[in-house]
Amino acid sequence: MQPKIPIAAITDEFSPALTEAIPAMKEIGMTAAELRTIDGRNVVDLDREALDRIKEALEDAELRVVSIASPLLKCVLPNGPKLDRRFQHDAFASKHAYEDQPRLTERAFTLAKFFGADIVRVFSYWRAEEPKACEEAIVKALSGLAAAAAKENLTVALENEHACNIATAEETARILALLPHSNMQMVWDPANAFVAGEDPFPRGYSLLPKHRIAHVHAKDCHLENGQPVWGPLGTRHVRWKGQIAALLADGYSGFISLETHWAGPNGDKLEASRICGWNLRGLASG
Repeated sequence: MQPKIPIAAITDEFSPALTEAIPAMKEIGMTAAELRTIDGRNVVDLDREALDRIKEALEDAELRVVSIASPLLKCVLPNGPKLDRRFQHDAFASKHAYEDQPRLTERAFTLAKFFGADIVRVFSYWRAEEPKACEEAIVKALSGLAAAAAKENLTVALENEHACNIATAEETARILALLPHSNMQMVWDPANAFVAGEDPFPRGYSLLPKHRIAHVHAKDCHLENGQPVWGPLGTRHVRWKGQIAALLADGYSGFISLETHWAGPNGDKLEASRICGWNLRGLASG
């Protein structure tokens, strides 16, 4: 069966090398790619020669780029509250600081235009022990990003990330209510909300402004001692069948993008993403 919602993947979840990732993605029936790291480097740090090769490979495979999975605002907020050290700070080969954000913004927008992507993924600074104390700074930063995106006819989409200040659907809905800008949308990641202690579906999803979900990430886990243990999509504690049915019922028109996270059988990440990719296709074909 063909997916009722189109499916994509962050390419490095299959392999750092596109020569390995692309065939596996195509075999599963994915029609788009999300770019984060390639050959061990974050996409924002790649030179023009590398970018030209990537673009050619994706075009040859007829895979559109749906999102630049940038590390924007995945950094420490200066003079903010004490950091919450419960969660790993995974920046995916990007170690940029607060001072780098203006340059990263320009770079991410340039890449989106270069690849024909509509969405640039952003965050909300590494999570503090008092996340609400960071709200004013987050709103100011995101408002600036949305205004800049509007000039480029792009969408900035805030991902709820358990290691950042906006981690749950409840927190996301509250922030979006303060940011009515049409170029400010969200990446909904139910598993991240679950790790942050929220029931992502049905409760979390019920709180979200559905018309502002621009993109969805798919992965699955259960918790052990408060820490996520990733596994095959659709077999752990996120209610993916119900979540996808609700997205369809609510007229969601974007992609569901695989973000495997699971290390796979015998540490084989490519096989892990193949398994999760086929699971995603089945769930999306529901």
